[in-house]
Amino acid sequence: MPTAIVSLLLAFISLSVPIAVAIVIASAVGLYFFSNLPLIIIPQRMFIGLDSFPLMAVPLFILAGNIMGQGGVSKRLVTFAKSLVGNLQGGLAISCVITSMIFAAVSGSSVATAYAVGAILLPAMIAHGYPKPMATAIQASSANLGIVIPPSVPLIMYGVSTNTSIGKLFLAAIGPGLFMGGALITMVLVWCVVTGHGKNDANDQQNLLTSSKDALLALLMPTMILGGIYGGVFTPTEASAIAVIYGLILGVFVYKEITLKDIPKILKGSVVSTSSVMLIIAAASLLSFLVSRSDLPQLLSTFATDNFSTKLQFFLAVNLLLLVVGMFVETSASILLLAPILAPIAIIYGIDPVHFGVVMVVNLAIGMFTPPLGVTLFAASQVAEIQVEKVILATLVPLGTLLCCLVLITIFPSITLFWVNS
Repeated sequence: MPTAIVSLLLAFISLSVPIAVAIVIASAVGLYFFSNLPLIIIPQRMFIGLDSFPLMAVPLFILAGNIMGQGGVSKRLVTFAKSLVGNLQGGLAISCVITSMIFAAVSGSSVATAYAVGAILLPAMIAHGYPKPMATAIQASSANLGIVIPPSVPLIMYGVSTNTSIGKLFLAAIGPGLFMGGALITMVLVWCVVTGHGKNDANDQQNLLTSSKDALLALLMPTMILGGIYGGVFTPTEASAIAVIYGLILGVFVYKEITLKDIPKILKGSVVSTSSVMLIIAAASLLSFLVSRSDLPQLLSTFATDNFSTKLQFFLAVNLLLLVVGMFVETSASILLLAPILAPIAIIYGIDPVHFGVVMVVNLAIGMFTPPLGVTLFAASQVAEIQVEKVILATLVPLGTLLCCLVLITIFPSITLFWVNS
């Protein structure tokens, strides 16, 4: 049965069938022709896959991200970041990275970050003389921090699918997220000095004190949410609800950039995004159930132990697999399909499941940016109004930077586990 399901799944994906539809059809065919289980298993397992309290955080964080983008939070974060580093050569590009990091710390979404931050900063960078392909590449690579820096929807998916503490995963992802952000800032600085771009970035810089006051309430949002989670005040799911309420208060009553007429549009967009994610989760739950009843996990475990003698060799193989998968398959689906299979094998090699989960998400984040099919690359290109093919060459420098970060995060678990073990 697993062979038939996997073969059908790969065939459907190659034909560009939506991943959730491909999973359900492949699973149904496998059930009907290669097992004695009744077809009623399909809706049962799909419902069970969604019947999880931690998963309630997913639609709420998506909604919070949309509210932030519409409610003026992202605009004030951009202004604050520009006033912080705008006096440096390349300060505008650096502010793109910093704003993406802050925005990611609440929205938990790379695509939302690409649209919300890119809509403001990409036109500004292009107007200041940055080449459009490189400006797009910087924005797309920065947006990927959205699924690494907590609260991260993919980390929630990994925690749910492997029974790993979501709080520990969030805590562990802080180090890699800051490390990757710092690496991108260094890359931008060096690139600007070498190429001579970004010398006039301070022209429209605002006063730091003024922008800090204006952005104070927006900056309090990630502090309040993450502080509440790590302080044990509320769970990640409760934090997502607080993010929605706080974002609405800022957008409607404080910044007054959301009217009552805007709310249905925001809700509709969030429902559409949530529906696609939840359908993938339900379908992946069905497939995981069928795979768990087969001997595929045991076969893969035996294959790994027979062919990879060390932890580093196993990690190298997994990294290559996830980078390729991340280019073609939606992040949530990748985690829900692969994490239940790969995480137990990683434990055999003595790899901490929290460390493995963060490395897995970092891989998929880089895959989302990798040409030719990276989803954040398409999102940033759409905002910049440039064809993806014209951006590919410019992605090589930030892509190389992120790959170096991945190698170090993989080899040195302390980057991930420092905050967890301290």
